[in-house]
Amino acid sequence: MNFKSIANSFVCDVPVYEPGRPIEEVARELGLKPAGIIKLASNENALGPSPQAVAAMRAALPTAHLYPDGGAFYLRQALAKKLGVGMDNLIIGCGSNEIIEFLYHAFVAPGDEVVAGDRAFVIYKIMAQMFQARCVEVPFRGHTHDLNAMRAAITAKTKLVFVANPNNPTGTQVSNAALARFIRSLPPHVIGVLDEAYVEFLDDPPPSLEWALRRRVVVLRTFSKIVGLAGLRIGYGIAQPDCIALLQKVRQPFNVNAIALAGARAALGDTAHIRRTKAMTRQGLRYLYRELDRLNLEYVPSCANFVLVRVGEGDRVFQALQERGVIVRPMRGYKMPEWIRVTVGLPAANRRFARALAAALISVG
Repeated sequence: MNFKSIANSFVCDVPVYEPGRPIEEVARELGLKPAGIIKLASNENALGPSPQAVAAMRAALPTAHLYPDGGAFYLRQALAKKLGVGMDNLIIGCGSNEIIEFLYHAFVAPGDEVVAGDRAFVIYKIMAQMFQARCVEVPFRGHTHDLNAMRAAITAKTKLVFVANPNNPTGTQVSNAALARFIRSLPPHVIGVLDEAYVEFLDDPPPSLEWALRRRVVVLRTFSKIVGLAGLRIGYGIAQPDCIALLQKVRQPFNVNAIALAGARAALGDTAHIRRTKAMTRQGLRYLYRELDRLNLEYVPSCANFVLVRVGEGDRVFQALQERGVIVRPMRGYKMPEWIRVTVGLPAANRRFARALAAALISVG
């Protein structure tokens, strides 16, 4: 007798999400020194966390023995002021991932369908399996969402349709006009979910908040990327109050810790860190494009802080880079076995990646 024999059968079939590998794990496996490894695998902010957030978190530590504000009142208040929405338009989650789970709890039942791109964030599909729903995966077109095909895939059983914009892992953006047409076309029984984890990197973001306030649209955002708080796991959702009220019903008490709440609230006002992050990202992308051109490698121009690169045998190149102390992300799990994804790092890390990639390509033949 084992636990699997008495588990829910659908859980046994759910794949485990594979994140970018931690530095310590790679060091142990390959016998390398952690200090000599660079990680460009998880789209983290190479500048580190917002300095204002760090100061606020330190100030919050003496009261760590107390439970956090369960309703995230002050963070929602600050977000509402910054975004021009009401506090009742906002919900805070343990990363925007948790809000995706809230949406499934509130709206998706066994036998329902959700629609997503076939090269979008894999959590959409994994969560569908957890809730015994069907994820209809629509093939990408030109490395981005095919919104016309996604609209055609919607049926009477569809509850959620996910558009990650910019998309991870391709780094592409759908046009604002095309996205507006898509949102207007959604039938009343479908919720459009706009995953905007990387939206702050865009110069011309869509008017997604307007849609969230007036239509059956939920916008997801995170503090993980632009302000560098990935380790705190904190994100938020924006929608009409009746939708948020439903999501609050399925939220666990104290789902976000007090240190994360303090850091996120302070990071909202750290515009200098946000500007530095965007400048570093653009400079790094320009450098990486030049080096990839020099190596005659195909890549997808990115609207985010990473770039998708076609290297041939993605898994082998990934392993060869690891052996040289550089961690990137292989793309087999996204049905792109010939590709890797590399996060923009600081200049020294970008240069090291370029040298290691050139050597890795030679080593794998």
